[in-house]
Amino acid sequence: MRQEVRGLKGTALIAGFATRHVVQSAWRAGYEVYAIDHFCDQDLTWYAKEWSLFEELDEIPALIEDYCKKFTIDVIITTSGAETIAEDPKFCGTPPNIAARFLDKSQIQHFFFESGIPVPEILAAGTYPAFIKPVSGAGGWRNSLVQNEADERAWRELWPDDPYIRQEPLEGTPCSVSCVSNGTVARAVAVNEQFMRGGTGERAFGFAGALTPFETEERARLAELAEQVVAASGCIGSVGVDFIASDEIRAIEINPRFQATLDIVEESLDRSIFDLHLEACRGRVPSLRPSPVRCVARKILFADHDLTVKDDLKRLAPAVADIPWKGTEIEEGSAVISVYGRGPSRDEALSLLDKSITEVREYMSRW
Repeated sequence: MRQEVRGLKGTALIAGFATRHVVQSAWRAGYEVYAIDHFCDQDLTWYAKEWSLFEELDEIPALIEDYCKKFTIDVIITTSGAETIAEDPKFCGTPPNIAARFLDKSQIQHFFFESGIPVPEILAAGTYPAFIKPVSGAGGWRNSLVQNEADERAWRELWPDDPYIRQEPLEGTPCSVSCVSNGTVARAVAVNEQFMRGGTGERAFGFAGALTPFETEERARLAELAEQVVAASGCIGSVGVDFIASDEIRAIEINPRFQATLDIVEESLDRSIFDLHLEACRGRVPSLRPSPVRCVARKILFADHDLTVKDDLKRLAPAVADIPWKGTEIEEGSAVISVYGRGPSRDEALSLLDKSITEVREYMSRW
C-alpha cells in the first residue's frame, strides 16, 4: 500500500518519537517526506520516501544532519521528544527555547497564573486528595490521583528521580483546542474531546484518543481562551492547549508541537493542518476559525499482556493507523494501533469506531 511520492511543494524532514500523523499530513499537503521515528510503523513507510528508526532521542540530531547532507531538505519539523533539539535554519515551529518552557509543567503553571488563565491550584504538601504530575513527560503517563500520604509515597518509590507538582483534583471533561500561531496572533482551528485510558495505576490518566468537534456550549469560550494562551506564549505553528471543562474551564497544558489530534482535525475540517502550520511559521494565520464538516473519532488500543503481532492489519486501513508490522513484539500497556470512526454526528462516528475496535480486538485476542 505504499503511496506514490508527491513532492509537488518541496521536501520535508519530520523527526520525533512518533511522527506518522505528521508524515502523512505532509505527504497529503504535497511534500516529499523523510522521517526519523522511534517506531516506523507500516503506514509511515507508505508516505515517507526514506525513513530511519532510532532507539534513543539523543540520536536525532546526528540523523537530521545526515539527512540534510544526503538530500535537499526544504523544511524540518520536530514532534514529541524532539521539540528542543532543532537549531537548523530550515526548522519550522516553536523556537527550542520557548518550547522548553512549555515542556516543564511547573513553568506552564506559572505561565497560566501570570496570564490570568484559570488553572488548577497547587496544593501544599500533605494536602489530600492531590493530583500528581511529573514536571516532564507527555501523554499523561505517570499522572496519578493520590488519596493519602501512603499513595504519594508509593508514587515516589516508583519514580524516585522525577520531580512533580501537586494540583487540586478536578472533575470535568478533558478536552483540547488545536491552534495555529505566528508567535503573536493565534487562531483556534478545532475544539476536541479527549479520551483517557482509565483504570488504575500510572497509566490511568494517559491519552487514549480524541473526538472532534467537541460539541459543547463552552466551545467558543474554549477557543477564545486557547487563542489568548497561545498568542501570549510565543509558540509558533501548530500548538495545542489542554483543558478540563466543567462549570469552570481550567487550562492544563500547552503542547508546542503538532498534537496527536492532527489527523482527526484534518479529516474533520477537510483542510491541511500541515499547510496551516507552515503558513503560520511564515507569519500568516487564518482570519476566521474554520468550521468542521464531519465528526471524526480515534481511540488507541493498548496491549493487556506482552504480545507478538501475528496478523497484517493493513487491509483495515483507513479504519486503523499506526499499523505495527507482523512480528512486532509489544509490551503490556504499550500502544498497539489507532482505530477510527467517522460520521455526520458524534454518535455515528462513535458507533463506527466501536465496530472497528471490535474487529481489531478479534485479531488481538489471538496474539
